[in-house]
Amino acid sequence: MTVSTDYYAVLGVRSDANPDDIKKAYRRLARELHPDVNSAPDAEERFKNVSRAYEVLSDPEKRRIHDLGGDPFGAGGMGGAGGFTAGFGLGDLFDAFLGGTSSRGPRPRTRPGADALIRIDLEMAETAFGATRDIVVDTALTCHSCGGAGTASGTHPATCGTCNGRGEVSQVSRSFLGQVMTSRACPECGGTGTVIPHPCPECAGDGRVRARRTLAVKVPPGVEHGMRIRLSGEGEVGPGGGPPGDLYVEVNELPHAVLQRNGEDLHCQVTLPMTAAALGTTIKVPALDGEEELEIRPGAQSGQALTLKGKGVPLLRGSGRGDLIVHLAVATPSRLDGEQERLLRDLARLRGEESPTGQFGSDQEQGGLFSRLRDAWGGKT
Repeated sequence: MTVSTDYYAVLGVRSDANPDDIKKAYRRLARELHPDVNSAPDAEERFKNVSRAYEVLSDPEKRRIHDLGGDPFGAGGMGGAGGFTAGFGLGDLFDAFLGGTSSRGPRPRTRPGADALIRIDLEMAETAFGATRDIVVDTALTCHSCGGAGTASGTHPATCGTCNGRGEVSQVSRSFLGQVMTSRACPECGGTGTVIPHPCPECAGDGRVRARRTLAVKVPPGVEHGMRIRLSGEGEVGPGGGPPGDLYVEVNELPHAVLQRNGEDLHCQVTLPMTAAALGTTIKVPALDGEEELEIRPGAQSGQALTLKGKGVPLLRGSGRGDLIVHLAVATPSRLDGEQERLLRDLARLRGEESPTGQFGSDQEQGGLFSRLRDAWGGKT
């Protein structure tokens, strides 16, 4: 090689090519020209030229000298035919054969299977306290007739006649840069290098069949809506009887008639007559594990939140349970008969509330309805 050699032309790239384009061009040519895979008389010399070109163009300083018309290997340079520098090492050579856009050699017929997903509906009590549910899944299983081989009894795969077992076919095309060789998976064997002349009649050569089966799913206490439970190895069996993927069971928590869930806490709203709120009362709250009595003290206000400790959902990770938070709403009667109206007016007169002017001020100053609702729903303090 001489100083005047155009290394860009050797790699088939433009003079303004970026490092990624240079590396891709080198990988493609190195795979094509390596003496181990190319028996042409000039393959070895062309491979050395390609390696030398990549050594120059992958090193910014040597590339600069080359672009100025100088000798990038002059002035004590350590490169040479078959030499490696900081910009070109054994890793690049291995990348050319193990990485890149295509891999030389057939791919295995047996490949891992895909994961599967199924959704189940659960009541809130089931997500809270756990449950065991039977589910029916329809997935690919290993064919029992051929054991995943895909061949009929007494037969074996044969070498593909199109690619001669290589798993890929090459095509040479012309461009303004010269001849370009591209490789792609063999259309006859799908890249495996072998074909099945006599496929299994049960699975038609795929090595797997679809079947319906029943699995028991254990739902742990405390799971939430949208969470997924992983069943390892219960997914789709891979082509050629490959190892199965995983099965994910996604939880769909059904709405409760009274309770609403926020993490491990439960919330509900109860509406009280104004007389019960003023005088106090005891009510029964429908918790997940039975009714709970809740004492409402006299003078309860609309928007007030009362907490039943430890009556929420068990923690998914850890011990203990959340709380059940009851939000009060005081109902004002919209219709009064004569006697009821007289009694209320007497009460208003006794309390000095015959002509109320109202109480003004910010909600924060009064600790009013909106702040209490915000505190209650935003979390416990």
